[in-house]
Amino acid sequence: MSEKKHKIIDGDGHVVEDHSAIAARMPDIYRDRFGSSRSPYPPNDHLHSANAHQLPPGAFAKVGREGWIDFMEDVGLASAVLYPTNGLSVGWIREPDVAVQYAQAWNNFCSEEFQKVSPRLKCVALVSFQDVPEAVKELRRAVKELKLAGLMLPAVGLRMPLGHESYWPIYEEAEKLDCMVGVHATVRGPHYFAGDMFDQFIEVHTLSHSFAQMLQCTSMMFRGVFDRFPKLRVAFMEAGCSWAPYWFGRMSEEWEIRGAVEAPMCKRKPLDYLKDGRIFFHAENYEPQIGAVTEVLTHKAIYYASDYPHWDSEFPENIEHLGRRKDLNDEGKKWLFAETAKKLYNLQ
Repeated sequence: MSEKKHKIIDGDGHVVEDHSAIAARMPDIYRDRFGSSRSPYPPNDHLHSANAHQLPPGAFAKVGREGWIDFMEDVGLASAVLYPTNGLSVGWIREPDVAVQYAQAWNNFCSEEFQKVSPRLKCVALVSFQDVPEAVKELRRAVKELKLAGLMLPAVGLRMPLGHESYWPIYEEAEKLDCMVGVHATVRGPHYFAGDMFDQFIEVHTLSHSFAQMLQCTSMMFRGVFDRFPKLRVAFMEAGCSWAPYWFGRMSEEWEIRGAVEAPMCKRKPLDYLKDGRIFFHAENYEPQIGAVTEVLTHKAIYYASDYPHWDSEFPENIEHLGRRKDLNDEGKKWLFAETAKKLYNLQ
């Protein structure tokens, strides 16, 4: 079956932020502090600032709502769920008050500039993990009032891993709100994922998303997040899906030997949690064995994402390539292109 016969939902596109527009939605003291020339994030690391990168034309273009709508029409997307770009580094913000104000401004920006303009554009919320009580309040506002489609969890930058009990009130609120959470990494801060020993950006970028996802998945699993919040839907973004059978298998081996003593809040073998239908993974066309992976995860756990307009996006060619794959049947492609995203984000 051709991909053109499938409804297509983009489970992870991006907004390249207009910082002046976001700053305009912050109180004056913060607006004056950042203005149009700065963002609230720390400076880029040496691998960003010192190395000359080869970027394809159009990479990180500030594609606004009109651009996204045009692209959806051109390639036949039914809808798109949008994540930030610089906002992926929200975990690196050290001042709790800045994190609170920036998250609120991003959420208002997305609601006003994207979701209210077109029902086909959905956005995920940011909250301040640096101030958990404020994060809980903001998540409630973002979902109930602004109707944002999910919550992004920063995979790098925070001082504690995502499974830490300090963050559990956020997950409790997300579960109450029936709101998904999406773990998303960024290349900023390579020492977080053992990339600081390398000299070239290609080495660091190869590790960044996959290693960061493995780290946070391990934390959430062994600290008991999946047991404490049995209805919480969790997506691991932009690292493919092929790592999951290996990593959940390795965690299962560790759990069988050491879990009773060192991970008592993880009540089951990690592989068993994949059967619950609430852990999701982004399938990438470069992966040679997506079909084999679905034998472990099921085809209802993988979703399509464009990553547009980031430099390493294969959009829109990856739609055609995924649609021609022989290791996924028509039912598998139906879930890949739309049904899994509908379940993950509660889309109609």
